[in-house]
Amino acid sequence: MFVNLLSDPLDRVVINKTGLTGRFDIDLTYTPGSGQVSFGDRPDSERQVVDDAEPSIFTAIQEQLGLRLEPTRGPVEVLVIDHVQKPTAN
Repeated sequence: MFVNLLSDPLDRVVINKTGLTGRFDIDLTYTPGSGQVSFGDRPDSERQVVDDAEPSIFTAIQEQLGLRLEPTRGPVEVLVIDHVQKPTAN
């Protein structure tokens, strides 16, 4: 559930490779958008850095949870719709 929640603010798919199982009570404090820069697949003109007075989500995850977000490429599930038509009248 945690990796699914991370996907939105990071704007990419997050995959759990920790090997950890079970339920955890996580308390993570960070400033949304703080110090965030894209992982590097966007041109410099599209990168945005926000005031980093508070920890970014990357720093917070590493310092508060002892986990690290690591950018990588891999297969992603995609739904392809190859044809659409209006339904016919009954």
